[in-house]
Amino acid sequence: MLLMKDIIDDHHPLIREISKPVEMPISQEDEQLLRDMHEFLVNSQDDEMSEKYDIRPAVGIAAVQVGILKRMCAIHVLTYDDEGNIKKADDYGLVNPKIIAYTEKKSYLKDGEGCLSVNDEVDGYVPRFAKVTVKGYDIFQKQEVTIVARGFLSICLQHELDHFDGKLFYDRIDKEHPKAPIPNAIVVD
Repeated sequence: MLLMKDIIDDHHPLIREISKPVEMPISQEDEQLLRDMHEFLVNSQDDEMSEKYDIRPAVGIAAVQVGILKRMCAIHVLTYDDEGNIKKADDYGLVNPKIIAYTEKKSYLKDGEGCLSVNDEVDGYVPRFAKVTVKGYDIFQKQEVTIVARGFLSICLQHELDHFDGKLFYDRIDKEHPKAPIPNAIVVD
């Protein structure tokens, strides 16, 4: 089981390295790593498990964050209805995902972004594409998938894919005016 001690932070030089494409078909070892990464996310969003194992809540994790320079990431995004019940779960174990299309329109999280590899609070808006189309192999569906994402899921995917290129969310924040609204952008709760 992955724990916070397995996550490298932004002071570790590996976090800025470029991740390599994964050879297909995916090896059992790589698939197990992705499953472990996904399990970490599920546990991080479970109040009991996150408290027991001292895991920070997260919706995505890239392989580089556990010290493996491979283009793989896991996603676990839950959407809730007005009563607080889970309406939808977006679960992916993606291998070699890439953005194949996007809108020019921007979006950003109204409270800013966070990252398992960033221990400090970093204030500011992170401009992202409002809608992206991502293509990659998903270990859960055992096939190539095309994900058309808007809103929070779109931001989450872009955040994880940035990790493949050694980018962290705060690299995208306007250093002069971190909280300046982004013109014509969609603000995501």
